[in-house]
Amino acid sequence: MFFSKKKNTGIPDLSWLRTDLHSHLLPGIDDGAPDLNTSMRLIKRLAEFGYKKLITTPHILWEIYPNTPDLIATALEAVKKEIHAEGIEIELVAAAEYFIDEYFEQQIKNRAPILSFSGNLVLVEFSMITAPMDLQQVIFDLQILNYQPVIAHPERYTYLTRKKEFFDDLKYSGCQLQLNLLSLSGYYGAAVQELSDYLIKKNYYDYAGTDIHHVRHLEALQKISSTHIKRLQDCGTIKNHLL
Repeated sequence: MFFSKKKNTGIPDLSWLRTDLHSHLLPGIDDGAPDLNTSMRLIKRLAEFGYKKLITTPHILWEIYPNTPDLIATALEAVKKEIHAEGIEIELVAAAEYFIDEYFEQQIKNRAPILSFSGNLVLVEFSMITAPMDLQQVIFDLQILNYQPVIAHPERYTYLTRKKEFFDDLKYSGCQLQLNLLSLSGYYGAAVQELSDYLIKKNYYDYAGTDIHHVRHLEALQKISSTHIKRLQDCGTIKNHLL
């Protein structure tokens, strides 16, 4: 069984992934968990889904979420302390989800510390309206610094539906792609779900993440069909278990 419901509780079994590499679990620093209680509620449920490791990735979008490595580290330690106190068997580490903007580009130029995970992987996103003109240059600059760009939720950039060669270019440039599992549930709409199906068929996804922000996302995860999960698992490209 590729996608079982644990003990008929309605909780999906995502243990085959082992690691979630995209979430917003640190309290009060972005649009994710607003407080520690919510953080713990989300983490407990993700553990029930079968995850053994969570790589949480707070936004760094300087004009809105000016998070720094120190601020993220402080929030991480507070959550890890609570996980230990409650005896939850799950590993929590932190990186970031970087929005490609002038601040991020300047950080790269200045060779400032970039919050990566599993060595040199860096999660990046860009506008839901239009791709940055200099995206290829940013990717190249990251690679020159020995970082591996991971494009968050490419299926959500639905303005690229008529320019699917854009995804070919991303893969050709050496980028890895991360699927939002929520996209498979229809949570973001039919267009996003259709584009995720296309990218799965192309075997373009390297990772899958929950991108969980709040309790509503937990409910949406439970609506993913077994057919979608089986197709994702069968493509053989998903490497979460290696993180």
